[in-house]
Amino acid sequence: MKIVFATHNPNKLEEVRQLLPSTIELLSLNDIDCFDEIPETGKTLEENAKIKADYVTKNYGYNCFSDDTGLLIEALNGAPGVYSARYAGEQKNAQDNMDKVLSELNGHSNRVAHFKTIVHLNLEGNSYVFEGIVNGTIIEKQIGAGGFGYDPIFKPEGFSQTFGELSAETKNTISHRGKAVRKLIEFLKTRTP
Repeated sequence: MKIVFATHNPNKLEEVRQLLPSTIELLSLNDIDCFDEIPETGKTLEENAKIKADYVTKNYGYNCFSDDTGLLIEALNGAPGVYSARYAGEQKNAQDNMDKVLSELNGHSNRVAHFKTIVHLNLEGNSYVFEGIVNGTIIEKQIGAGGFGYDPIFKPEGFSQTFGELSAETKNTISHRGKAVRKLIEFLKTRTP
């Protein structure tokens, strides 16, 4: 089965590719010559994931899934949430985003947060949604150079290390995207020979 993951992000693509069985050929937007920056105009993670998957299915004719992920911080009333990638501006710079979060949390004792990923799948004319959540806390300074996005400041529940310190294998086992993608994969396995 060929399926498009509606992303230009090589980190996300590799993270998902590691989880897929060999029966599923994963294509990126680049693989289908889609170099468009698909507008994420939704007000929720669910809406943005649907917009991206629908764009690929409508314009390129592929079965497709897309994800949208947000970091939701309790003390910031759920921010950055749907704006996680561009929290510090349209340049979508991970360092700027982390700096802004750490600055806004300065002096806050409540550092509870969670990552949430929504995966929207368009498959053979039907749509399906899968969700993954990982709870944790925002630490006071960056630790670790692994992962991407907010990983160096997010410590998942039950771990003493940040996502930026954990191995890719460990992170994939417990992460929000890992959980949502595993649900997607289990579903896809029921659809492939």
